[in-house]
Amino acid sequence: GSKEDEADTVYLLAKELAYDVVTGQTDKLSAALAKIPGKDIVQFAKAVEISHPTIDGKVCKAGSSKKYGKESETGGLTCGAGSSTGADGAVANGALKEFRRFVLEVDGNKHWPITRGSTDKDVSNAEKVAGELTKLTPEEKTIVAGLLAKTIEGGEVVEIRAVSSTSVMV
Repeated sequence: GSKEDEADTVYLLAKELAYDVVTGQTDKLSAALAKIPGKDIVQFAKAVEISHPTIDGKVCKAGSSKKYGKESETGGLTCGAGSSTGADGAVANGALKEFRRFVLEVDGNKHWPITRGSTDKDVSNAEKVAGELTKLTPEEKTIVAGLLAKTIEGGEVVEIRAVSSTSVMV
């Protein structure tokens, strides 16, 4: 007789985040992101900025002529909004990079997952970011899913080899 082995590689992402991004499940993704510490979201944002600037430019894009970081103005601390003046050094129409620099990295990540500003109070940035990520193209979602899995503490990509064998008797 002969025996034939066939190996399939299955990649499992250790976090539900990646699955929720790829499948566009905004509510589940929002809830999962809200559990992630701000410092880990900062690392994720940096990874997107460095490795995929075009995706960075699509996520949390501030409104026309709007900037991030002004705590006393509506929108200044909210992903995808921005305010008319913004923080010193903030760039108009900024996206994830600016959101990270002028909102997420301020005051020990206090604006993640909920804003703690005087005007932008109790806005869910986790929900806003989830909404932005699920609007990306399928290819971009796959990239983002991988970056989430690699940068979120405890997240990793696990490779499992599945081996199936078939015996044929003649």
